[in-house]
Order: sequence, then structure tokens, then C-alpha cells
Amino acid sequence: MKKIIMGCLCFLGYVKGAAQEIQSFDQKINSGFKNMTDWFVDAIFAEIPITSQVGIPWVLVVLLLGASYFTIYFKGINFRSFWTSIQIIRGKYDALEDSETLQVSESVQTTNGDQPDTARVEGEIGEVSHFQALTAALSATVGLGNIAGVAIALSIGGAGATFWMILVGFLGMASKFVECTLGVAYREVTEDGTVYGGPMYYLSKGLREKGFSKLGKVLAAIFAIMCVGGSFGGGNMFQANQAFKLFEHVTGGENSLFYGKGWLFGLIMAILVAIVIIGGIKKIARVTDKIVPAMVVVYVLAVITIIVINYQIVPEAFISIIDGAFSAKGIAGGMVGVMIQGFRRAAFSNEAGIGSASIAHAAVKTKYAASEGLVALLEPFIDTVVICTMTALVLIITGQINVGAEISDEQGVLLTANALESGISWFPYLLSFAVILFAFSSMISWSYYGYQAWSYLFGRKKYVAYIYKTIFCICVIIGSAASLTAVTDFSDAMIFSMLVPNIIGLFMLTPKVATELKKYKNAIANSN
Repeated sequence: MKKIIMGCLCFLGYVKGAAQEIQSFDQKINSGFKNMTDWFVDAIFAEIPITSQVGIPWVLVVLLLGASYFTIYFKGINFRSFWTSIQIIRGKYDALEDSETLQVSESVQTTNGDQPDTARVEGEIGEVSHFQALTAALSATVGLGNIAGVAIALSIGGAGATFWMILVGFLGMASKFVECTLGVAYREVTEDGTVYGGPMYYLSKGLREKGFSKLGKVLAAIFAIMCVGGSFGGGNMFQANQAFKLFEHVTGGENSLFYGKGWLFGLIMAILVAIVIIGGIKKIARVTDKIVPAMVVVYVLAVITIIVINYQIVPEAFISIIDGAFSAKGIAGGMVGVMIQGFRRAAFSNEAGIGSASIAHAAVKTKYAASEGLVALLEPFIDTVVICTMTALVLIITGQINVGAEISDEQGVLLTANALESGISWFPYLLSFAVILFAFSSMISWSYYGYQAWSYLFGRKKYVAYIYKTIFCICVIIGSAASLTAVTDFSDAMIFSMLVPNIIGLFMLTPKVATELKKYKNAIANSN
């Protein structure tokens, strides 16, 4: 026992020393990495000039055009089928799944790249419920973007950015429907019932059906590579870093026991993350279906409290949102600038069109692909239309927005903390707790996304999984201890580069989604 304790102490000492060394080389690493990757980041976030003052990132244009196209193609499914989505979550149509024994033959990709094997799975297909799949996907999108990102958007574009943020949230619901329907339609199920799904599979298998086998393989590989990189950075290191910064701030700043000890915070988070992700999607879903409702309720209750305390100002806040959306002269380039800030925040927050969420939704227990697509369209509504809008309202009514000021993510979080503190002094501590939950849930969900992409590239052996999960947990410690902004910028660019292969696949496979939707609608009609 003594040897074990000594071994643990030596390990902690090594980790601390390594973290301090990482901190001492932060600037060198950051500068070197920045020089190597600037070209890629600049290419992904390159702006198309709209006015002399304002430009819009081309990735945002692609996402908006895609969301608008899917909304029109499916005749406003984001609005028409909203209640149906709620009913699916409530279990109204569960009988459709139980009406007969599910027997399928799924092609399962081998790890050596040979021709697919065929596995027969009898019984219920999938690993998680509709609700668990939704919370697992939400845990990856509901995070610091809803808190810090909204503050940044409003600081640049003013209150009017909120209106355009809501609009994009509604449009994004259609994109989520399409990609998550495809995620289920083309998933693969192994003999032990483990599900593998996401853009890697519907790009390779779906485009092969259309006679574009080589294109599908290339697009799937590109997506998988970008997804792995994004999971280590934006889905991990950034989350850990920002959670630590706020935790350090609310526990005393320079007087905090954790001041300068990001490695220790990261080590604790890494252990908690490891405990969850080793269990796979079932364990992740069991955690997220409790954490996501809890963290949303905690945050929303705090926000509602501030809104109720300042209820007399709420009408003025809505008026400023509408006025600012259409008549924001001189603010970030006028109305166009305000519009772009709203578009940018909404798209970057809910990730509709990126394809990542379809990986989590593919694991659902269902035989109707469109049923999960309908569930998924609730994501942008919850993430952007509800949570981002409530954050914006609190920032507006408490006067925290200084239009024209450029702020960082950390400063954005502190603005929201100050807004909550204006109502009740201890609310920043509640926000800190919520942010840590947001970061933790984002990390465990992105670990699943990254592993699914990793397994597509390198195979499904256990040691392959352990290699990925070990690297992921190490990145949690590095992310907390270091401030590698160039690394997170690069990983964010990788996340948004995922949209290129994904959107191509979504456009080409839209008729397949229409077929799946018709099949599910007919099943509902016949059950009545």
C-alpha cells in the first residue's frame, strides 16, 4: 500500500512539473504552432466583403444557404413538425418501435480496410433512448458559446444581433433534421450491438449508393480527420481552459488556492472525464441525461431570476432588439454588421450543418431514421432560440453591453457573471458551477465524436480506443494548464472545416431523407 501511495505522489509530482514546463513554454509553442497553421485558420474563416467595413466568413454563408435550402425543401419542417418532435421525446410513438421484432442486416466495416463483413443483430437496434441521444448531442453544443459567445456578439453588434441569432437558430433546425436522419439511416451495428455512425458513414455509404464511391471515401476521410482534431482542441482544451479561468476568478483570482495551478484543476477534470468516457456512449448518455437538464435548469433559473427582478425593463430590451436588428446605423457596419454578428454566434453555437451531432444521434434505439431527425431539430431551438436569447436579455437589461468593445471569451463569461451578480451576489458562483458542467459535458460528448472518427480511420480494436481516450485526457490537463490560443484557433477551424464534406453529402442525399420522413409519417398515420 505504501508503494502505491508513493507511486501516486511521484506521478502527481511528475504531472505538476510537466504542467509547469508546459506553462513556461506556452508562448514558444503558441508562436511556433501559429506560424504553421495560420494559413489554414485564415482560409477557413476568410471573409467575403459585404460592405467597406464588414465581411462575412464563407463558412457562415455555406451554413446559412444550406439551412435555408433544407427549410424550403422540407416545407418548413422546423415549424410544422415541432410538436411531433415533442411527442416523440414524450414517448407517444414508442409503440411503433415495439410493434415488431427488429431484425436487420448491417454492413460492418472491418479494421483492415477489406470488404465489409455482414453482422446480424436481432432485437432492439441502438444503444440509447431518444431523450438520451438528444441530451448527449446537446451537451456538446450547449456550453461557453451560449454564455461568452453571446456577450461577444452583442458587444460588437449591439442588441439587434439577438434577432438574427434567433432566426438562424430556427433555420438550423432543418439542417439538424437532415444530418441526424442520415446518421441513423447509414449507421453500422456490430455483432455485439455497438453502433457506429455519423457523416463518415453516410458520406461513404450514401454516396456509394449514388455511384460516387471514391468521392464518398475521400469526403468521409476528410471529415474524420477534422473531427479528431476538433475533439482535442475546441471540444476539449478550450473547454477545460475557460472553465478553469472562471473557477479561478470566482475563488479569489490571485488569492485563489488554485491560482496558477491549472494542471491540478485539469487533472481532476481528466479523471472525471476518463471515468465517464471509458464506458462508451451508454455511460456518456447516462451522465448527460442528468447533467444537461440540470445545468440548463440551473442556468435558466438564474437568468429568469434576473429577468423577473428587472421585469419593468424587459419590454424595453425587446424593443432595443427589434430596433437594433433593422436600424443599427454605425454599429459594426450598420444593419448588415449586426446581422452577421447574430448569424455568426448562432451558427457557431448550435453547429447545425457541421455534422457532429449526427454521431450521437446515430446511437438511438429506433428503426425509423426520421424519428431521430425530428428529435434532433429541437437542438438549435433549445441551444440558440432559448438559452442564447435568455443570455442576451440578461446582458441587455443589466446594462453590461458596451457596443464597439472587443472582448475575449474569458471577458465574455465575466460580463455574464457581472450581469447575474447585479441581481444576487452569489450568482457568479452558480454560473461558475454551470460553466464547469457545460465544459465537462462538452468534453465527454466530443470525446465520443472524436473516438467515432478515430475508429473510422484506425479501426475498432480496444487498444485503438484506449490510445485515443488517453490522448484526450492528457489534452484536458494541457488545456487547463496552458493558454495555447493558436491550438484552439486551429481546432475551431478544423471543426468548421467539417462542414465542407458534410454539406456536400447533405445536398446529395436529401432525397433519401425525404424517403425516410415519408416512411415514418406513414407509420404514424397507420398507427392512429
